[in-house]
Amino acid sequence: MLRLNDISKTFHPGTADAKLALDHLSLHVRPGDFISIIGANGAGKSTLFNAICGSFFTDTGTVYLDGKNITMMPEHKRAKVIGRLFQDPMRGSAPDMSIEENLALAAGNGGWLSHISAADKKAFRERLSLLGMGLEDRMKQPVGLLSGGQRQALTLLMATYHVPKVLLLDEHTAALDPGTAEKVLNLTRSIVEDNHITCLMITHNMQSALELGNRTLMMDRGRIIYDVTGEERSHLTIHDLTDKFRQASGRALDNDRMLLGVDAK
Repeated sequence: MLRLNDISKTFHPGTADAKLALDHLSLHVRPGDFISIIGANGAGKSTLFNAICGSFFTDTGTVYLDGKNITMMPEHKRAKVIGRLFQDPMRGSAPDMSIEENLALAAGNGGWLSHISAADKKAFRERLSLLGMGLEDRMKQPVGLLSGGQRQALTLLMATYHVPKVLLLDEHTAALDPGTAEKVLNLTRSIVEDNHITCLMITHNMQSALELGNRTLMMDRGRIIYDVTGEERSHLTIHDLTDKFRQASGRALDNDRMLLGVDAK
């Protein structure tokens, strides 16, 4: 489905600031996989997502999506089939536009630049009602006035309005309070499962990394150092993951957010 073959990326090569961000990384994502990705800051998690999205071209390796080589495909073309949410709820939507205008953009009919039909509005209301946040009664409200959780839920709905081939979630609950984060995670699980979306999710919450989806990856220094699924994964604890990190990397995990097993605000 999604296959990365031996990809590498070094930023500022040949300078004192050279940084090897991806180190000959290979990954095969199967259709329907929901993969949680963990790792300390600087492990290469977001860089991996940028490589998948085409935010830059890799120095080496190839990227295939549904058997098609997209290694040199520009980011805006990949965006048509790859959805992405970021940690910041302010990204992924237009704050000065209304909820219905943002949904019109996601639906592909131009938002405020074109007429939003009664049929469009009915479809938007139906989809918004599934979020359970009452946004279906506030469709004229500017998105910038929504809470972080409401905005992230809306952005999730926008990113999956047309089911993407791959959905990338880049710590999309990390900026939310614990109660709201749990609601957005439950909504994420529901949307991904109901639409059979292939999904990769970066998280600092080690418990979520073991409970959500069907597969957990651990990254360190631009490499995947642990990949677990099935029966082995079902019996893992946070303590087991810290031991796996120590065994694979040769050092102890010292990231407090991960060790606490909670997402920071």
